[in-house]
Amino acid sequence: MARRPRSLDLTQVSEWTNGKLVRKDDYLAAEEPLEIRIGQDPLSVTMRTPGHDLELAAGFLFTEGIVTERAQIVSLDHETGDGETNRGNVVRVTLAADRAPDFERMRRHFFAASSCGICGKASIDSVRARALERPNPDFRLAVEVLLGLPETLRESQAVFGRTGGLHAAALFDSKGELLILREDIGRHNAVDKVIGWALLGDRLPLSNSVLLVSGRGGFEIVQKAIVAGLPLVASVSAPSSLAVELARELGQTLVGFLRGRRFVIYAGEERIKPGRTGKR
Repeated sequence: MARRPRSLDLTQVSEWTNGKLVRKDDYLAAEEPLEIRIGQDPLSVTMRTPGHDLELAAGFLFTEGIVTERAQIVSLDHETGDGETNRGNVVRVTLAADRAPDFERMRRHFFAASSCGICGKASIDSVRARALERPNPDFRLAVEVLLGLPETLRESQAVFGRTGGLHAAALFDSKGELLILREDIGRHNAVDKVIGWALLGDRLPLSNSVLLVSGRGGFEIVQKAIVAGLPLVASVSAPSSLAVELARELGQTLVGFLRGRRFVIYAGEERIKPGRTGKR
């Protein structure tokens, strides 16, 4: 039986420190392809860190608009058919009959996204065309709560602590309590895992939650967060210009450079309140 993929790999390395070369064991963040199939038809392949693959597939289907609610996913599981050579690297999905996608259009879209990143005016137009709702306008988050989120994220990054090589996405409530954290070698995959967790648990929309990502706040991150109904997205690095444009247009709060006692608000500053407690 083929092995299931692991999120960590152990290897031997040579470490040079102060003129000495030492052989030692070191952990690497695993990277393997995950193929998502709808029935017998391949839909997409993404490079990911194994773990929480069903959440990743569910989040991907939701944030890309293939499904709009949990009930439209009839079944979701790892491929276990006889002769499967990539056991653990294939997820098979059965959708409700009325959600069958246009595979040719989907393949063109996902190929373009993986080649250049989701970019440009056409991408923003495709998001607008989905008639997304503006995130909860009444959500508020206290400054001191916001400032404390990165430390909680770092303390909870189990795999990153051993490899230093993964992105993280985490959901928090308005009091700063950690709801869920997922890691992946791809920042967009980490976000899809979080949103997939919410979808499969019937927790959407995430209208009273905060998304914090460990890398930059790119267009894909903001787009996926808006689809999930998140009113506030924060990152420890910079957002992109398209991310800021989309957040401002759709009324989402976007925070960047959240480090130490500093952050920058790029959109929706009305949701950030002074003090230690925010009122909704």
